Amino acid sequence: MNVDRSAAAFERAKTVTPGGVNSPVRAFLAVGGTPRFIKSARGAYLTDLDGNEYVDLVCSWGPMLLGHAHPEVLAAVAEAAQHGTSFGAPTQAEVDLAAAIIDRTPIDQVRLVNSGTEATLSAIRLARGFTGRDKIIKFAGCYHGHVDSLLASAGSGVATLGIPGTPGVTAGTTADTIVVAYNDRAAVRQAFATYGDQIACLITEGAPGNMGVIEPGAEDGIGFNRFLSDLCHEHGALFISDEVMTGFRVSKSGQYGLDGVGGDLMTFGKVMGGGFPAAAFGGRADIMAHLAPVGSVYQAGTLSGNPVATAAGLATLRLATADVYETVDKTSEQLRAEVHAALEQAGVPHVISHSGNLFSVFFVAPGVTAVPDYTAAQAQQAQAYTAFFHSMLEDGVYLPPSAFEGWFLSAAHDSTALDRIVAALPRAAQAAARAA
Repeated sequence: MNVDRSAAAFERAKTVTPGGVNSPVRAFLAVGGTPRFIKSARGAYLTDLDGNEYVDLVCSWGPMLLGHAHPEVLAAVAEAAQHGTSFGAPTQAEVDLAAAIIDRTPIDQVRLVNSGTEATLSAIRLARGFTGRDKIIKFAGCYHGHVDSLLASAGSGVATLGIPGTPGVTAGTTADTIVVAYNDRAAVRQAFATYGDQIACLITEGAPGNMGVIEPGAEDGIGFNRFLSDLCHEHGALFISDEVMTGFRVSKSGQYGLDGVGGDLMTFGKVMGGGFPAAAFGGRADIMAHLAPVGSVYQAGTLSGNPVATAAGLATLRLATADVYETVDKTSEQLRAEVHAALEQAGVPHVISHSGNLFSVFFVAPGVTAVPDYTAAQAQQAQAYTAFFHSMLEDGVYLPPSAFEGWFLSAAHDSTALDRIVAALPRAAQAAARAA
C-alpha cells in the first residue's frame, strides 16, 4: 500500500499546524505510522491521496450515519448554499431543526451552537445559573469536549495521548469539578453526601464512548443513568446527559431511546449536523428560560444555526428512519460477532462492549471479562490494538487510530463492505496475538 502522498502532505502540514493535524487523535501518535490524508469519501468508503480505498469504521467519529456523500444530504446542502452561507439572523431552517430534535427527545427547547464543546460548556453555565451553585460532578474517562472545567480525567484524545493534565487549565478552573469513577454508585453517593447542597449538576455521556464504549451498568434492575437522574433530583441538582456522540446514532432518540432516561439538560452534535459543524443543547422549558435573551445566563454565537449546516442536519434526521437504525444495528451485531470469532480463534483475550450499534473492542489481560470504567479501559493491551489496527489498515479497513474510541457503522455498510472487513480480521487477530 503506497502512502507517499499522505506522508508528504503530513510533513507539509507539520510546518503550518501543530503536529500536522487539527484534532490530536488524527496524528496516529497512539498507533504510529503515517496518518492517511483523505481525498474523498462515498458511502462506506474513504479514498486517500494515494488512491488507496478503505472501508470506513470511523464515519467522521459518528456523524455519517447514512454514509458519506449521501445524495439527498448533498442536494439539501447545495440548495441551501445557493441562498447564502450565513446571515447572522434567524432562519426557518434552524427552527425546523430544533423542532426535529425536540420531536425525538424529551426536551422542551433547544439552542443551536457550533460544536459539542460549545454545547456542554453552555449547558454547564446554564445549570450553574439556574441552581445558583458552583460544583459539578463528572466521570473519569468521560469526554465532554475541551471545556476547561471538564478536562479533568477526560477521555478521548486526552486518554489516547496519555496526557495526565492539561497545561493552560488552572487549578481554580477545576476546583469545582468533582471526578468519580464511572459505574461507581457508592462514589457518586459519597460525592452528594459531602457536597450535595453545592452541586449544580452532574454531567455524563449517555453511554461513554471516549474511553472506548462503556455500558451503563444496572443494579437491582435500575440502570446507571436512572440512578444518577434520581440522585440528582434528590439533592436539587440538574442531570445533564451528554448525547453528542450517542444522540440519534444508537437509536432514533439516542441513548434516551435505549434506556428512557432523559436529562434536565441534554447536549447533541455529530449526527444532527450531518457532517457539518453543528451542535445543540436543550432541556426543560423552565431551565431554558434562564438563557439570554429571555433570562440572564448569556450565550451567543455568530454562526449558530448556520443555514448550510442546519440543512445538512435536518436532511440527515429526516432520512434516519427506523429502517436505517435496524440496518445499522444488524450490521453492528454481525460485525461484533465476527470480530469476537476471529480474536477467539487467535487466542486473543478481549471484551467487546456496546451501546446500541456503537461498540469498542478492548484487548484485555487474560481473565478480564468486563471493562466498567476508565481504570479498566486504561489497563488494556494497547500494543495489541496497534498491531490489529495496522493489519486492518494494510488490508483496506480504516479503524479508529486509538484504542480509546468507538467503532462506527453506517447504513451504507452493505454486505460487500462487511465481507471486506471480515476477510481482514483473521490476519489482524494473529497480529494482535503476537503483540499481546
